[in-house]
Amino acid sequence: MLVAGAEAPEFRLPDVDGVEHSLSELLAAGPVVLVFYKGTCPVCQLTLPFLERLQGGTVRVVAISQDNAKATRDFWQRYGLTFPVLLDEAVAGYEVSNRFGISTVPSLFEVHVDGRIAHAWQSWSKADVEALARRAERAVFTPGEQVPAFRPG
Repeated sequence: MLVAGAEAPEFRLPDVDGVEHSLSELLAAGPVVLVFYKGTCPVCQLTLPFLERLQGGTVRVVAISQDNAKATRDFWQRYGLTFPVLLDEAVAGYEVSNRFGISTVPSLFEVHVDGRIAHAWQSWSKADVEALARRAERAVFTPGEQVPAFRPG
């Protein structure tokens, strides 16, 4: 898996409506957190709703689904997610996932506008999400909320 300091590979992926987006286009609007996930992954089901709480902060989240468009739409509706999602499907050989060196989901990459990966981690890590929330200037966890410290992907 690519690590902090590495250059994020340029890519072009469709969203669920078939509109293509590139990493350079995403970065033109500011830094992004790319989160690679699969809808059937229980750790992804834990992680993505917390990332939704970053909306409106200084860091944008863009999901990269390893599912097809229908499964991705269903997942988005089930979990009430609103941030952008792109498709890196099996029929395309998970091309972008492989270029990032993904071996487990969720895998997250905070990419700065210069294309460099600032932070990278796999699985659910409350500490990493808390640090991301501070950088995004958003509150992610509510007082008293029971949140696991770590869950392997």
